[in-house]
Amino acid sequence: MLRRIRPTPEERTYIRAMGERLIEAVEKSGVAKAMMVGSVARDTFVRGDRDLDVFMLFDPSLPREELQEQGLGLAHRIAEEFGATWREKYAEHPYVNATIDSLDIDLVPCYAVLSATEIKSAVDRTPFHTRYILAHINDYADDVLLLKQFAKAGGVYGSDHMTEGFSGYLCEILTIYYGGFHPLIEAAARWKPGEVIDIEEHGTKQFDEPLVVIDPVDPERNVAAALSLSRMFEFAELARGYLAEPSETFFCRSPSPPLTREVFSRLLSARGTHLFSLTFATPEYTPDTVVPQLRKSAESVRELLERSGFLANRIDVCMQEGRCMLLFELMAGEVPAMRRHIGPPVWARENAEKFLLKYVQEDVFAGPYIEDGRYIVEVPRPFTRAVDLLRSKALFDVALGKHVRRSMKQGWTVKAGAECWDEEFAGFLSAFLERSSPLARIMRMTGR
Repeated sequence: MLRRIRPTPEERTYIRAMGERLIEAVEKSGVAKAMMVGSVARDTFVRGDRDLDVFMLFDPSLPREELQEQGLGLAHRIAEEFGATWREKYAEHPYVNATIDSLDIDLVPCYAVLSATEIKSAVDRTPFHTRYILAHINDYADDVLLLKQFAKAGGVYGSDHMTEGFSGYLCEILTIYYGGFHPLIEAAARWKPGEVIDIEEHGTKQFDEPLVVIDPVDPERNVAAALSLSRMFEFAELARGYLAEPSETFFCRSPSPPLTREVFSRLLSARGTHLFSLTFATPEYTPDTVVPQLRKSAESVRELLERSGFLANRIDVCMQEGRCMLLFELMAGEVPAMRRHIGPPVWARENAEKFLLKYVQEDVFAGPYIEDGRYIVEVPRPFTRAVDLLRSKALFDVALGKHVRRSMKQGWTVKAGAECWDEEFAGFLSAFLERSSPLARIMRMTGR
């Protein structure tokens, strides 16, 4: 496996040479120092990864606005000097992403602080990560490559908000802590929620995430903060499967082709559930900003649906370049016109009298009446079809994400059943219907 995933000598030499040229160009400006960070700098990148991160380190006394202005200006000049196509991207503050000779290059301004505990923004911490890993990686570079490829093939690699998985830095820290790929796999097979790893024995701040890996350069940070409970135990499941029967299949996952419209329709019909999609224009922000808002919005809409009598089986979200989709699979698409509303106990006199007065004056199917000491009233539902609720402005009464709300104010589209099929979201819709754990996929694929 290592023979397949180690970078070739030519690849390693080429990428590092490009990094050195960029560093030289930054430092020649006289306004900032520069360093390579990330997996290329640490020699832990998998063959074919074409990402190169160059950080431009400015004097910490520089005001934040000037850092942004000078940093972007310098990045623009360097990208143009190398004949690159580039665009500005935004994390905690803006940086430049450029494509130079097929390499994906980030030119990121940050402060040259003396300690990771003195950072002024999150990116200031990254150079310390690189220095720490270089000082402790020893002979574990190959083990890190195996771990990254194992996590990638299992679909749990990436700390972005869509994946909620393992970052490259987290893979490196875990490998160093456990002493290699195989000891880590053996440990992960026994993980439980609340696992704590404190490689430098800082022993200070408490964290609530399912896996806590105290950042060796910053005791106030959990390196595994982005890792969800689901991804953590998908990894643990893969570890158990690999230990039981090691195979290259655990490193070489071939993506399943998306379903066709016809197969999607047939599978959906066989389920007997009610699928609804809600699409709108993608807000012009990074996925790290938009995706959490999509999840928050979908959960708020799910709660509205369930309060209205439409029980959800599963929901999911997807952000594409042009449009976003919220997907809801409901156990029923229609409900009776009447719903049962339970009021206060009659002995809670003040509230009971208010309830009685209110519903005596309203048009109801029955009640208020007393059942087991409580008032009950049977009232009409505002919506008897989920599709009507999803198309209504009642959605704006729930806690939508700020940018999602703004986008939906410009209009949204709701589709039901097989009409939810959309070529732009083919992979997402296919994965939704065919959802299974990583090890279950491998077992089906290998027939074991």
